[in-house]
Amino acid sequence: MVSNLHPMSAMIRRTREVREQQERDLLAPVATRSTDSRGREHPEEPDTYRTAFERDRDRILHTKAFRRLKHKTQVFVNPEGDHYVTRLTHTLQVTQVGRAMAADLGLNEELTEAICLGHDVGHSPFGHTGEEALSPYVEGEWLHSEQSVRVLRVLEPVNLSWEVLDGIRAHSWKIDPPPATPEGMLCRFADRIAYLTHDVDDALRAGVIGRRDLPERALDVFGEPGSDWIGTMIDAVVDESIRQGSVVMNPAVAATMQQLRDFMFERVYLRPESRPQQERAIAVIRNLVDYFIEHPDDVPDTYRLDDADAVERAIDYVSGMTDRYALRVHDSLFRPEGID
Repeated sequence: MVSNLHPMSAMIRRTREVREQQERDLLAPVATRSTDSRGREHPEEPDTYRTAFERDRDRILHTKAFRRLKHKTQVFVNPEGDHYVTRLTHTLQVTQVGRAMAADLGLNEELTEAICLGHDVGHSPFGHTGEEALSPYVEGEWLHSEQSVRVLRVLEPVNLSWEVLDGIRAHSWKIDPPPATPEGMLCRFADRIAYLTHDVDDALRAGVIGRRDLPERALDVFGEPGSDWIGTMIDAVVDESIRQGSVVMNPAVAATMQQLRDFMFERVYLRPESRPQQERAIAVIRNLVDYFIEHPDDVPDTYRLDDADAVERAIDYVSGMTDRYALRVHDSLFRPEGID
């Protein structure tokens, strides 16, 4: 006799309501629950399966600005070789570090992931040199963190939750006020952990520095460059955060990390040998911005917002370019035909 009863399924259905209940039951007291979000600029009906922050993560992944990160510089401009870090691989590493810490601390992994994935979508071509190039066109300082928010609110409006935009806004340590959520603070630490470890690796690979050049204190505290460094820095955040009840790093490890950062600025980021290349990059960006200010009709329609003036439109367009596209457009505008 054949039974009409179905065996118990090996799968379960985790709807949004189930996930939200698991957030309430399982996350740490200070964690940000998606049901407690301040909401979106334009209210929407909830998704059937995804929480608000999961929905935000997916929207960021599908933006054009996120895809362009694969051809944007992290430190080395147009490096020869396939293994140097790009702005995209940096973003993925920040996200992995951030989620790892969020999981350890019982914080909201999906919110942390969304913030980390979106934190650099507004970055200019040619790394932080691009920020230097664009600053004269704005009052104060042009910041990629502000542009990341602008990209996701205005240029590619995906109607993200307030907490995600706030974490992106304040992921840089120079921004005040700091992030309003502990998950936003995790992105701050994850960003610094990721860029210091992979930038050291790239600098060693490029021969800019040797292992013997690294600060002895960093080697004593962090171990060998690579995964040992990442693990030590993550532990220093997780262990101290549990002790303090907020997202912080062990002071002694933080001091060593700052020493390493100072070393990287002196020997890698601001080394005199790289200045000619940086000045070339600055000239390319400023030539492009000046051209598109004077020729606003040449800016694509997607960057010609009704409430933006010619300068804003030019900056939006040029800052969104990849390194190679900026060079190609610059050559088409300023290099005489027939000259190689």
